[in-house]
Amino acid sequence: MERRDFIKASALGGIGVLGHQLTKANDSLKSAAPELEETTVAELQAAMKSGKMSAREITQKYLDRIKEIDGKLNSVIETNPDALKIADDLDKERKSGKLRGALHGIPVLIKHNIDPPYKMNTTAGSLALLDAPTPQRDAFIVEQLRNAGAIILGKTNLSEWANFRSENSSSGWSGRGGQTHNPYILDRNPCGSSSGTGAAIAANLAAIGIGTETDGSIVCPSSINGLVGIKPTLGLVSRSGIIPIAHSQDTAGPMTRTVTDAAILLGAIVGADKTDSATSQATRGERDYTKFLDKDGLKNVRIGVARQYFGRHERVDKLLEVQLNVLKNGGATLVDVQFPNLQKAGDPEFEVLLYEFKAGLNKYLANRGGKYRTLADLIKFNEDNKDKEMPYFGQEIFIKAEAKGNLETRAYRLALLQSKVLTQEQGIDAVMDKDQLDAVFAPSNSPTWLIDLVSGDCGSGYVGSSSLAAIAGYPNITVPAGFLSELPIGVSFFGRAFSEPVLIKIAYAFEQATKARRTPKFLPTYS
Repeated sequence: MERRDFIKASALGGIGVLGHQLTKANDSLKSAAPELEETTVAELQAAMKSGKMSAREITQKYLDRIKEIDGKLNSVIETNPDALKIADDLDKERKSGKLRGALHGIPVLIKHNIDPPYKMNTTAGSLALLDAPTPQRDAFIVEQLRNAGAIILGKTNLSEWANFRSENSSSGWSGRGGQTHNPYILDRNPCGSSSGTGAAIAANLAAIGIGTETDGSIVCPSSINGLVGIKPTLGLVSRSGIIPIAHSQDTAGPMTRTVTDAAILLGAIVGADKTDSATSQATRGERDYTKFLDKDGLKNVRIGVARQYFGRHERVDKLLEVQLNVLKNGGATLVDVQFPNLQKAGDPEFEVLLYEFKAGLNKYLANRGGKYRTLADLIKFNEDNKDKEMPYFGQEIFIKAEAKGNLETRAYRLALLQSKVLTQEQGIDAVMDKDQLDAVFAPSNSPTWLIDLVSGDCGSGYVGSSSLAAIAGYPNITVPAGFLSELPIGVSFFGRAFSEPVLIKIAYAFEQATKARRTPKFLPTYS
């Protein structure tokens, strides 16, 4: 997750301190399976339907591409040893006339905090779980992906423990996976915690990807890596089998290169899960979000412009004004809006996360088995293995969380109530009711900062708007909007609970009008 009040990222500052020499720009991006660059789910399905390519051939090409390119990015922790066999089985099913779903034969990368699948591990980037027993069952969303015919190609690196270990972390670093790099400029940060998924999908190492978010961990790495990211409404997607931070905010969601692919992937993973009570309302979701893709989707919609997120980066503001004209030219009515409690929700949110992290992680570890069964065990492991687990930053957040009581504690329950009231009925709902809005527009990010393993994500000039929707548990979609100094800038559309259909409609129309996404070229060091 991204706690912007205590992990401050820099759009401009920081000193890049890397453990190796960054690779100079070369032609490897073009030489590794160029036919897969920017290829969509629909194009891959058409290739398999026509016989031009099989699922096995597609899977092999992506595996080859990972092998050739990912040495620069460090985005994939491990690939699935059964991927080709699964692809063969899906090819046989296709030949027999059986198609499982919209993702039949499509390779997907998932974050390394999602159980298992198959013969791979789940560590959240920590060496402490490397030898833990393989989880008893797959995460529910993995089952959903399998039912839709997807091939789990591998698992991606992340900010260790989803960026909830230290106040001075470098996003994209884990003890298990090392530091992930931004594919647009290699010494820049990919943002976290779904950093590996963001970098990998941006570099076309798989067709589509899955990230997870507590606050910003889908939105930030998606926007900073030039992707579309959907942070769904809490309860639309199951959390079972995903290493938790906070059950009142956690969710998984799509990270893709197009809104269309994000809509396809969201439909595949939505579903009610008997092991996750929050998904009892998943019946309000859709199995096919592609029906909301409308190139005229900006007509007659009212969009609130969250001006409180402007004024932090002059060049970002100028780019956003251009995009606001795109919205108006598409037929949208724009209304400047203010969220009066914008700065008040951060402290109670952090309090909630500390309590829920301890409770949720202890439950997960106990069910997982292995040597380390509690947060206290992990704190001791990190101390005993400082050279590998804490060479750059510590575990201050772990220690704060361990000091908290249980979920019956009055301080926790009060903080939870405050955080939800401030962001829901007094926040997004109130503003949208007042001005009869369909969505709210805000910048997703500023140009990403230099990787800094000394000071972590530091400096000033950060622009980020994820927290309101994240704390509320409401949906948020980020879409590429342009570039500053070769670094992607995204914009966010967020709104009421279960408003994914209207947000997808707006995001798709915006995407079609701007066509801002472009392939990274692995530029040399830039500062």
